[in-house]
Amino acid sequence: MSSLFRTKSIDALLASSEQGERRLQKTLGVWSLTALGIGAVIGSGIFTLTGTAAVGEVGRPGAGPAIAVSFLLVAFACSFAALCYAELAAMIPIAGSAYTYTYATLGELIAWIIGWDLILEYAVSNMAVAVGFSAYFNAILDALFGVHLPVWLSTPPWIGGERTGAIFNLPALLIILLLSWILVRGAKEGAGANNVMVVIKLGAILAFIFGAASAVNTSNWHPFAPNGFKGIMSGAAIVFFTYIGFDSVSTAAEECKNPQRDMPRGILLTLLLCATLYASVALVLTGIVDWHSLNNAAPVANALKQIGYSHLNIAVSAGAIVGMLSSLLVFQYGQARVWFAMSRDRLLPDCFSNVHPKYKTPHVATWIAGLVVGIPAGLLDIGTLADLSNIGTLFAFVLTSIGVIVLRRTQPDRPRGFRVPWSPFLPIVSILCCLALMASLPTETWIRFFVWLAIGLVIYFLYGRKRTAGLTGFNGE
Repeated sequence: MSSLFRTKSIDALLASSEQGERRLQKTLGVWSLTALGIGAVIGSGIFTLTGTAAVGEVGRPGAGPAIAVSFLLVAFACSFAALCYAELAAMIPIAGSAYTYTYATLGELIAWIIGWDLILEYAVSNMAVAVGFSAYFNAILDALFGVHLPVWLSTPPWIGGERTGAIFNLPALLIILLLSWILVRGAKEGAGANNVMVVIKLGAILAFIFGAASAVNTSNWHPFAPNGFKGIMSGAAIVFFTYIGFDSVSTAAEECKNPQRDMPRGILLTLLLCATLYASVALVLTGIVDWHSLNNAAPVANALKQIGYSHLNIAVSAGAIVGMLSSLLVFQYGQARVWFAMSRDRLLPDCFSNVHPKYKTPHVATWIAGLVVGIPAGLLDIGTLADLSNIGTLFAFVLTSIGVIVLRRTQPDRPRGFRVPWSPFLPIVSILCCLALMASLPTETWIRFFVWLAIGLVIYFLYGRKRTAGLTGFNGE
């Protein structure tokens, strides 16, 4: 039983990252890291989930115009987790994010659970964004060229558990494969492409905020919170999915040139900038149309079309597509790094930690992750996918916050490039905030989550545990 909870030495983790054949290239600075975070955060939430959270889902009340409050509430809750990620990312600059931190603090079994959870988080996140991308891609084709892809080839076959008559959502698969190809060619190339897309995306968001502000009708904000605090919390649980970008930043720690300084800055800047933009867009969006009309996969584009802002609609839809591309790029990047880290620790097959001889990227993990995400994205709808990502993300945040408390007690003298203030108080607040948001998720999401973890435990005991049995580099050895 003790071997199940043996912790990996931080020094051993750092040493393994320097092994020649499985060493990643260090090319990223603070602005590239911040752009990675913005690339992941902004795109999915503003352009796809804002409407769902405002209107609500079956059995779940929406926030209405108070969705802006939901965004700020989630940002407040995430700020505590972001501080915890900043401390651990600067202290343990290794690919793998919460998986690696948990291996160093809570033991192998818990590390496997969180690693398996991160696979769910990143995969499901990208599936949801890919579905939204397909919807906006159709919207921009219609606006520019009067062309609309056949419904049977550009819509999920199942929405809300019901058949739609479609066969496959092909644009969702093709875009994932294209971005996987870019990521295989190098982290620097992927970050460069993301930087360009982030600039375009921010331009589109600012164009919407200032261009549509003149059409705001304040009567659309009344009542501001039609379903009270319950609706605000329900909306917060839905849009929590939109803030996992700073989590993606931490997966890039091993490819950061100065992680002790730049990782905390990248994580915290991402959260601050994105929270401001989210709240602004939510206020304008619910001000220009009745919030009841936002229940669709492309709420911003449809709202502008409804008020007759056709030119702005084209610009924002184009920006939305670019924004989703950057989100997809960063999530695929993060997912491949988690698979890479788990494979290097022998919990997954060795092929996932193979590094391309020319591009120095985990190319096998990147391509397989592309297929694992792309195929389900062609089959499922956005609501089901987003809830699964929410619970996976919150679980990772809880364990990362616990990790800060544990390392403060077990290794208080280890150098830290950043320290969470008022520890353990703030990490405990982070844990409580995440648990409160988890409690707002529906029962079926919890059931799916536990089924996923049960599958993971079977794989661990039948495969992963046997492969790590004879390894060294653990604390106390």
